[in-house]
Amino acid sequence: MGQHASFSLTDHEPVFADAVALRAHRKRRLALAYRLFGALHWGEQGDGHISARDPDHTDCFWLLRYGVPFGSATVADLVLVGPDGTLVEGDGEINPAAYFIHWPVHEARPDIVSAVHTHTPYGTPWSACAMPFSMICQEAVAFHDSNAVFDDGEVDIQDVDGGKRIAAALGNAKLGILRNHGLLTVGSNVDEAMGWYLMAERVAEVHCKAPRPQPISDADARRIAVTIASPDQGWKTFNWTLRARIPDPSVVD
Repeated sequence: MGQHASFSLTDHEPVFADAVALRAHRKRRLALAYRLFGALHWGEQGDGHISARDPDHTDCFWLLRYGVPFGSATVADLVLVGPDGTLVEGDGEINPAAYFIHWPVHEARPDIVSAVHTHTPYGTPWSACAMPFSMICQEAVAFHDSNAVFDDGEVDIQDVDGGKRIAAALGNAKLGILRNHGLLTVGSNVDEAMGWYLMAERVAEVHCKAPRPQPISDADARRIAVTIASPDQGWKTFNWTLRARIPDPSVVD
């Protein structure tokens, strides 16, 4: 088992003495994120990817090698992808779309560590509307003034230029709604990016199910966003869900 830091529900990414320990932590959280995807039955058709920036080689990021079921992911299954899409560390293949989407997003957003994308039961149908979220539920406030629409017909990203257009549409937002494709979230660590994705899927469900929603006022949304939109909330959402779905986190070691 690797080196783990102790932290509470109010912490974000722990501080480590060196990049080696931080890398081990990020890889473990990344493997757990994939496990959670599997527990939720997301990505069972091979769609979706979660990335984590390497703390030393910051132009590279970690992914799960292609072909490993998300529910079976371990740290040993992770590979390091370089800026040209080749593997810097690890064996196997990657989903090419993962490189085409994630590398441009990481390149455009040096403030983020992780990006999350897959095709979900409500995120994908809502993305077909090509509309941003309205403030119609508590979780939606997490994305107040921080959700963008990638209104583009390229639903199968086949080159870096497509990813660059996603990154440009995302801007400084934490959520991108990719038209006819699904959701993409980013965060300053794996836990936060995953928490935003979990919350975004809940918001998409409300949008799909509520026929006549009564919106939250802008004034109330701004007030509530002080807590709901904070990185701490994204971190907590992931960790509570992880505890419920993956009670033994040692499965990834």
